[in-house]
Amino acid sequence: MAKLAVNVDHVATVRQARRAEEPDPVTAAALAELAGAQGIVVHLREDRRHIQERDLNLLRQTVKTKLNLEMAASQEMLKIGLSVKPDMVTLVPERREELTTEGGLEVQLNRETLKKYVRLFKDADITVSLFINPDLDQVKAAQWVEADYIEVHTGPFCEAMTLSERQEEFDRIQNAVKLAHKVGLGVNAGHGLDYRNIGWLADIAEIEEFSIGYAIVARAVLVGFERAVREMVELISWGAAWRRTGL
Repeated sequence: MAKLAVNVDHVATVRQARRAEEPDPVTAAALAELAGAQGIVVHLREDRRHIQERDLNLLRQTVKTKLNLEMAASQEMLKIGLSVKPDMVTLVPERREELTTEGGLEVQLNRETLKKYVRLFKDADITVSLFINPDLDQVKAAQWVEADYIEVHTGPFCEAMTLSERQEEFDRIQNAVKLAHKVGLGVNAGHGLDYRNIGWLADIAEIEEFSIGYAIVARAVLVGFERAVREMVELISWGAAWRRTGL
């Protein structure tokens, strides 16, 4: 069964809207773990729009499962990542103008630079993942730079307006996942996943972990954080059950 890693960025988004002390993403991470999450994800952006270094440092001290730091491939973030030493770093593209991450890394055209970053983190015993579009050439490039994992960008799948469009995006994801698994890369997936669409992807056996944040935080406003996490864990487990029974 795939694991659930909860992204608590948007808990910090609410806090930063008032420059207040609450809600605390560190507390939210603890509640997520108590509810069954097997990882915590944060994106320390260069503009510090939500997660702050204070949050990252406290999470490193308190997370009991796995801490995954999403970050741009920049010298500033490299220094922070090597200092904090999360369990995993996920290198992502970043633009200050974007509301949220808009696409995957262009690994193929930046192979030499990314390979240096990957090597520095791996030398520090930090697992490295690359956030990429479900594109076969990008998967091959991720293998070339010697990443440990890829995280497949599921945004276009989640945003598909018709069943045929969603099926097309699903096929792209499945093909990329299978190639990554074949060449020895671990596979995670995330971006835009919610309670309505997770069932499609939970049935793909090669995906080890789903990174989900906004949907869980939005539901938590109505039902509470622990319940929101438990419900997502259950939906992922149902996908695994379908796979086991062949239904």
